Amino acid sequence: MTEDATQPLVGHLVELRTRLLRCIICILLVLACLLYFSNDIYHIVANPLIRQLPKGSSMIATDIAAPFFTPIKLTAVVAIFISIPYVLYQIWGFIAPALYQHEKRLVMPLIISSTILFYIGIAFAYFVVFPLAFYFFIHTAPIDVAINTDITKYLDFVMTLFVVFGFAFEVPVAIILLCWTGVTTPKSLRKKRPYIIVGVFAVAMFVTPPDVFSQILLAVPICLLFEIGTFFARFYQPRSQDRSEDESDHETEDQQ
Repeated sequence: MTEDATQPLVGHLVELRTRLLRCIICILLVLACLLYFSNDIYHIVANPLIRQLPKGSSMIATDIAAPFFTPIKLTAVVAIFISIPYVLYQIWGFIAPALYQHEKRLVMPLIISSTILFYIGIAFAYFVVFPLAFYFFIHTAPIDVAINTDITKYLDFVMTLFVVFGFAFEVPVAIILLCWTGVTTPKSLRKKRPYIIVGVFAVAMFVTPPDVFSQILLAVPICLLFEIGTFFARFYQPRSQDRSEDESDHETEDQQ
């Protein structure tokens, strides 16, 4: 590799390191601001279950260090979620110089919309799925079973659902990207709609708790988001066509 080719590579690696450090610093700063409220944050996340617990029941900690470390672990995850817009901004700053003008106009709205959809998915899980799922689990338990959920296992459970619903709501963005890169087309997706719907319900059955409510509450929004994605994907041209248009624009400018 020549020295001229090495210099740009080293420059890109240095820039990548700088942006990663900025992301880490941002997350650590947000975490430092939230640490004092870690117990309150855990109480907010646990509230959907606490409201459904029978009278006299409460959450428990089976590990002696769990009451200290579990809220901090949750706070760290919350800090990452809050920092997502800044992290995506750093990613955009790194990849933007390599994009064509048409690609820049496409990618930036996708970054913003994907962030908003991720937050909407988390909110949907917290305000809609959790109350219904916990009500189902608790009220179908045998009468002689005392329900006292471990705080660590509860955190693992809700974090799994947060991530599942957060990424599930990214379906429109994924469809637009697939159509833009030429992997598929909106017309092809509409033809395969029945198979996709069956596949969505099958996947929802495996990634959600073993109750029909959680499965439906994940599958139905994904199906609706699939329709939204296929609708908006038709407004985006394939990447090869965008690139050819950009090149023709550059040639026209050069001729002028």
